[in-house]
Amino acid sequence: MNALMPMQTTVGNSTVNIVIFAVFVAITLAIVIRASRNNRTAADYYAGGRAFTGRQNGIAIAGDYLSAASFLGIAGAIALNGYDGFLYSIGFLVAWLVALLLVAELLRNTGRFTMADVLSFRLRQGPVRTAAAISTLTVSFFYLLAQMAGAGGLVSLLLGIEGVNAQRVVIAIVGVIMVFYVLVGGMKGTTWVQIVKAVLLIIGAAVMTVWVLVKYDVNLSHLLQGAIDNSPKAGENILGPGLQYGKTETTQLDFVSLGLALVLGTAGLPHVLMRFYTVPTSKDARKSVAWAIWLIGFFYLFTLVLGYGAAALVGPEKIAAAPGKVNSAAPLLAFELGGEVLLGLISAVAFATILAVVAGLTITASASFAHDVYANVIKKGTVTPEREVRVARITALVIGAVAIVGGIFANGQNVAFLVALAFAIAASANLPTILYSLFWKRFNTRGALWSIYGGLISALVLIVFSPVVSGKPAGPDGKSLSMITDTSVDFHWFPLDNPGIVSIPLGFFLGWLGSVTSKERSDPDRYAEMEVRSLTGAGAEKAVQH
Repeated sequence: MNALMPMQTTVGNSTVNIVIFAVFVAITLAIVIRASRNNRTAADYYAGGRAFTGRQNGIAIAGDYLSAASFLGIAGAIALNGYDGFLYSIGFLVAWLVALLLVAELLRNTGRFTMADVLSFRLRQGPVRTAAAISTLTVSFFYLLAQMAGAGGLVSLLLGIEGVNAQRVVIAIVGVIMVFYVLVGGMKGTTWVQIVKAVLLIIGAAVMTVWVLVKYDVNLSHLLQGAIDNSPKAGENILGPGLQYGKTETTQLDFVSLGLALVLGTAGLPHVLMRFYTVPTSKDARKSVAWAIWLIGFFYLFTLVLGYGAAALVGPEKIAAAPGKVNSAAPLLAFELGGEVLLGLISAVAFATILAVVAGLTITASASFAHDVYANVIKKGTVTPEREVRVARITALVIGAVAIVGGIFANGQNVAFLVALAFAIAASANLPTILYSLFWKRFNTRGALWSIYGGLISALVLIVFSPVVSGKPAGPDGKSLSMITDTSVDFHWFPLDNPGIVSIPLGFFLGWLGSVTSKERSDPDRYAEMEVRSLTGAGAEKAVQH
């Protein structure tokens, strides 16, 4: 490994990379500042004034969804684990069908700014909004960990940064820029950055995909053979299932758990759900998801070629030895294809991807606290919109600081894997409550609280006591592959990396159990009003208060 490290830490020209990075950041900052001129109301700050078309919002959703996990993490997972890595792409894409069929239009019609607007529509405001806000903040935190880890690895690779302290500085800089996006631009500025970023990312991935195929005579079989030849440890196994999952009963269960989390998690992700409020009509909400599915689908097909292309042209050993480890596969492939310029451009797009996604996450988390907890629980709906937005901006500062600290600890982890944990939490805590609220007349406040807290706590506990945090064997560098790299520290008792197979059914069960054991009866008139509003959009612009 040591012989490979110098080769990888001097990839490209650091001066060229810095200049391209600076240009991209300057452009996105200019977009944010320009968009911020029209941020006058809470609807402007939280929902972009509901002024985006279905196509624009669909592209922005793709930009929000195609995060560092999609570009950096999945490409690396395929390069190292082949078919098993591609399972992430399949799960992330199929998840959108669940979101389209079950939640997109109904949520947009029922809510106003946040997920809690829907959950508390016919239930007790205070406890349900508080629970929803806690869940939103937790999911956003785990998702932020992934993006910050991706940023640390990417910039470390491009600038030749090896020291831990230097990488921490990089993560802190990303956090500062992200907070600026949110404070100044709000949802409107963040959305335009996501639109620009999505277009650039998809074009960049398409160019690299075509370039890789041309190198192998536009013959996928030749490309796959190249991946086999350059993966001596995996060999032909890189083309079939089982390299990461399926070797034992435990890894087979882990795969099922991962699949459940990926497919069901999207429909419970707060920052994705919040995007549905930026369009003026329910028709635009449906159109948004349709556009997002097409764009995301094409991109995930590209990741198959990019992943195997990285295995064939770069090699798993070099990828694993790079400062960003598995997350460095796509940048290293870009350098192999087009040298310094392509590396700088692709990496700058990936960096802009990270900035846009963390901005979207931050504004969602800050809006949830300000709108749900501060305005509707603490102030009982008496706060002015201006004060509410001010609290949201203060919350964004706090979230930024927490994300920086968390990103430092998560640095070096596979970002696709970290995102899968966020999906598991969202599917466990949020999705059961959303579906019960929309479709089950008997659902009540106790059911909502048991579902949210039960799913959330079970997922968190299982993650903490899983091999993700401690107990994995040592990697090539002698350090544990868990977040706690000291191999002598091992307190895990849950055998699976992803908790979804336990926590998701538990969340649904607790929601049912809490409802049927409670003496509270939901208001039938309120449920009827919610049903009409969710299906027709009637009254969707009104504040959700009762």
